[in-house]
Amino acid sequence: MERPVQAFPKPPDAELKSIITDPDKADLLVQRAEEIGKALARQLATSQIRSLFGEVRMIEGEWLTPGDTPADRQRRERAQRRLILLKPKMAYRARKERGRGVEELVSVLSPAIDYVKGDTGNFKRFVEFFEAILAYHKAHGGN
Repeated sequence: MERPVQAFPKPPDAELKSIITDPDKADLLVQRAEEIGKALARQLATSQIRSLFGEVRMIEGEWLTPGDTPADRQRRERAQRRLILLKPKMAYRARKERGRGVEELVSVLSPAIDYVKGDTGNFKRFVEFFEAILAYHKAHGGN
């Protein structure tokens, strides 16, 4: 007897917004990240996630530049633009890759980017959420 395929555990929009915008929702962030990471463990190779996560880390390096010189502000603005432009890159990657894993990951990350809205705290929580998904993906046997 075949087991039914479970639906991907995409958080409702209100929860996703809380994860990104509310600093007091770390428990919800961890819970949803584990559900997503576990669901993706069998469908998605770590390399598929890492390429997207690597881009986010590069954006993070520019965004979190200390200082308030004109050059620092310009780097942060460029990072914010790169984050927004990550959405079409993710959409392309989701379409290009085999299977539904990348598509399902992007279905969570793309709206999460919308909740960042240029806010540094929101961006940090977005990075934490993505990092937690990646960690749980590996913990649940993702290759």
